[in-house]
Amino acid sequence: MTKIVGLTGGIGSGKTWVANYFKFLGVPVFFSDDEAKKIMLSPDVVNLIRAAFGEDVIIKKNIVNRQKLSQIVFNDSLKLEVLNAIIHPRVKTQFDIWIDKHKEFEFVVKETAILFETGGQSLCNYNILVTAPTETRISRVMERDKTDRLSVINIMKNQWTDEEKIKKSDFIIENTDFENTKLQIVEIVKKLNNQ
Repeated sequence: MTKIVGLTGGIGSGKTWVANYFKFLGVPVFFSDDEAKKIMLSPDVVNLIRAAFGEDVIIKKNIVNRQKLSQIVFNDSLKLEVLNAIIHPRVKTQFDIWIDKHKEFEFVVKETAILFETGGQSLCNYNILVTAPTETRISRVMERDKTDRLSVINIMKNQWTDEEKIKKSDFIIENTDFENTKLQIVEIVKKLNNQ
């Protein structure tokens, strides 16, 4: 039976970089965030988002303005729950299809921004948390998204703290120095292959 390894981390922690390194090492990785973006292109989902958030978040007839939607949901936890209720069941369906195609692997990685917030850790055999100091994370996101400090802090406020996530994690990757991070990932792969 293929083991499912949940991989998460707060915004700016570098979890996507970590996920890509697992992939580089030959481990199949399901990118939940990428899947969610694809799902938001489907007309039925666009209509559900329009009904829940209004015409303001729709551009060019049937395209969701993800930036505008993000600003809404990361400043209102109830609206974030509404969006998650639309998107996450569909991501789960796609993951079930994907994992069926990767049965021959010892384990696979499921990368997701909100693993613990949605209770998704209970569907995984192991969970990995990627961490980095708060200031490092803020700087990374400001540079990556060309955004301001307050916007990043508002997103962080809607995510669980690392302290909360650590309690539910089997492995912690401290992602401050990429060479050291690579060594941590290799060590985890060895342990998972021997479980």
